Amino acid sequence: MKIRTIIAATCAALTISMAGRVSAHDGETETVTKNFEAAIPNIPGKSLLAVEVDYAPGAASPSHTHAKSAFIYAYVISGAIESRVNDGETRIYRAGESWSEPPGAIHSISRNASKTEPAKLLAVFVLDTDDNPLTTPVK
Repeated sequence: MKIRTIIAATCAALTISMAGRVSAHDGETETVTKNFEAAIPNIPGKSLLAVEVDYAPGAASPSHTHAKSAFIYAYVISGAIESRVNDGETRIYRAGESWSEPPGAIHSISRNASKTEPAKLLAVFVLDTDDNPLTTPVK
């Protein structure tokens, strides 16, 4: 019973940390919505978490890192996303394309590549169940 309480509290904390809007440089916003979350039954202490990130035209995320244990798979659902992870190349990913981020990566660029059309991506995290916050701005 105590484990369920801890898991419920962790889920609530992650939900609060992920919900809401983030301002872009030009006043536009992104919206992050939890899509799925579950403990991985055959890997004790690990969870799978998926979030949808909706970018308004011209919207961007500030430079950020994710939970230290998080391995991330990002899939562009619609539109085009400009992204740069660590020292990799800056690239535009279109609907149907994807990339990954290793644990501890710095995601220095994450923005809608269009000033006129919205964009959406699905980010899937495999991480330690109690690892948070999910996203931390880089200063």
